[in-house]
Formats: sequence, structure tokens, C-alpha cells
Amino acid sequence: MFHHQDSLEALNRHLPLQQKIVSAHHVIKDKFNFIARIAITLYDPETGRIKTYLDSSEDDQPLKHYEASLDKTESLKTILDKERPRVVNNLVAFENKEHEHTRRIGHQGYAASYTMPMFHSGSFFGFIFFNSYQPDVFDEKTLKDLDVFGHLISLIVINELSTLSVMDAAIKTTSDITHLRDPETGSHLDRMSRYSRLIAQSLADKYELNDEYIEHVFMFSPLHDIGKIAIPDTILLKPGPLDEKERAMMNTHTTIGRSMIDSIVANFKLDGIEQIDVLRNIAEFHHEAINGSGYPSGKKNSEIPLEARIVAVADVFDALTSCRPYKDAWSNDKAFDLLKRLAGEKLDSDCVNALIENRAEVKQIQSQFQEDIFG
Repeated sequence: MFHHQDSLEALNRHLPLQQKIVSAHHVIKDKFNFIARIAITLYDPETGRIKTYLDSSEDDQPLKHYEASLDKTESLKTILDKERPRVVNNLVAFENKEHEHTRRIGHQGYAASYTMPMFHSGSFFGFIFFNSYQPDVFDEKTLKDLDVFGHLISLIVINELSTLSVMDAAIKTTSDITHLRDPETGSHLDRMSRYSRLIAQSLADKYELNDEYIEHVFMFSPLHDIGKIAIPDTILLKPGPLDEKERAMMNTHTTIGRSMIDSIVANFKLDGIEQIDVLRNIAEFHHEAINGSGYPSGKKNSEIPLEARIVAVADVFDALTSCRPYKDAWSNDKAFDLLKRLAGEKLDSDCVNALIENRAEVKQIQSQFQEDIFG
């Protein structure tokens, strides 16, 4: 009676999303052993860019830490325009070899590919790729079966992202209340979250960061100051310097932020979110200093979680280059010079260098997310 083993039983368990994708790939390979890799990219509607997110292989990662404008990726844009999947049974003869993603795929040696767009409630949010080293493998019968698996994988990803969305919505609602009082603007959060992602991408090889971690740093970095909701207006909105007692109160926003996140996680039963500690660490430790002079715990060097070190640099840089009631915006060069002086003392040197080495991308972010008259 109980002789049958559910081949997708792993999906019932509390596993990281990537492990679920890997488990699904193993089942697919039992039926189609030529499927060498399953990969997922996400779409950022604010920038119109697609970004690598997850894949089922530790070895085959031709597009690791890759992102590109969807409008400039003609073949993928066509998939979205038609709202239909794409079958390529001979990648050697396919596409313009000037596209970076095509060169990377070709260099890896893939011979065939099946690409499905992913939609949630009618909104496009990314692609699933099935790659094979063998050509001419995607016939109609195979494609019908892969469609089922593709939609299953899409639902797995939607479930994970929906959980993150609940967390994001719960915290952002609180954060929005905070920023009604806090002089920091929405544009500041847009910029610093993308600076954080840029830094994380640049450090990916050195620190062996995967695309999922990078995406979580990007998603969670705008929530770094959530604890400021508990700071009185007399301190939060004070136009001049804070005295010692006021500064001590302001500094409590980090531990308050951590407590708020813990409460939201418990109340909304979101403890299953993978890498939720990334959010906790960003909120609690983004004011720690490399030399141990920061708060709340006086952590030093690598004792400070990497995500907090990343956000600290992104936050300081955008504060320097933004106009505030009490100061004019600094030039990028002037801000970079100060970051260099703070590197190794207050700020992480690797994070500082990662931002400075991507000046063109920094200017692009500033251009796209400029302040407006409403902030």
C-alpha cells in the first residue's frame, strides 16, 4: 500500500529555494537526462533589467552575477512580447554573438535551450531556462512535459517571492510611517539599495556570494533604518547636532529595528524565509565600525556581517552626495575621497573599493533615481 515514493517529496520539506530547484532538476533528469541545467532570472520592473537569481548546477554557471536590460536582449524581449516560450534546438547558429549572454552560453557549450516566461497574476516576473549540451532534443512531446515542470518551478518561486513580499510589505508599511517623519527620501532608498547590490556583485567572487544572497541584500537594504519609528521627533527631526543624551537615544534605532523585525517575523509566521538573518544583520549592525568604535555592539572587522558592511558604505555615500536641509550635496569625487579616508577605520575597505571601482554604474543609478521636488 505504501510502496510508492513521491519523487518530489523534497518539496514538502523546509528547504532553501535553490535546493528545491535542484530536487526538481533531479526528477526531470530521470525522464530527460539531457537537461543539464535549470536557471531562473528575475525581472526588475523599475529598471527594466533581468538578473540571474537561481540555478540547479554548481558547475554550469555561465551567467553568474549577470544582469542586462531586457530591451537590449532582443531574443528575450521577443518572448515577453509574444508571451510564448522559445525553443532553440541549435544554439550554435542562433542569435547575435555580440550579446554577452549569448557568448557566455556558447562558451559553456550548450547546444539547445527552452525558455519559458514566468507570470504571476498576469504580471511578468522572470524566465526559466532549460539547457542541454545536446542539440535537437526539444520535440513536442518533451516540451509538453517540460511545460508542467516549468509551471511547477514557477509556482515554487512565486511561493518564495510571495513570502518575501509579505515580509517586505509588512516592514515597508512600518518603514513608510517612519519616513513620513524621517528626512531621508524614497529616492535615497532606491539609490542606496542599488549601490548595495552593486557592491555585493563586485565582491561576489572574493566572498563566494551567490545571486540569491545578492538579491536579498538589494531587497533588504532599504529597511536598514526601520527602528527610527521609535525615535522621538525632537531627536529625529532636530536640525542641529544631537547632544550626548540625544545621540544615545538615536543609536537605539538599530536594536529597536532588530526587535521589530523579530516581531514581524513571529507575528506573520515568516521564520521560514531563507536568509532572514541578512535583514536582521542589516538593521542591527549597519552602524558598526571596522575599528570597533561603532554601535550597538562594538564589533570589529569581520565580526560585522558582510551585508551590514555593504549597506554602511552605500548609506554613507548616498548621504554625502544628497542634498539635505543642513548641507549641499557633495560631488562623487569628494565623497569617494572621504570614503577612502574612512576605509579600514570606520568602513570596510573592500566595500569602499567595490563602489569606487564602479563609478559609471554609480552615475547611472544617480541619473535614474534623482530627487524630485517632492523627494
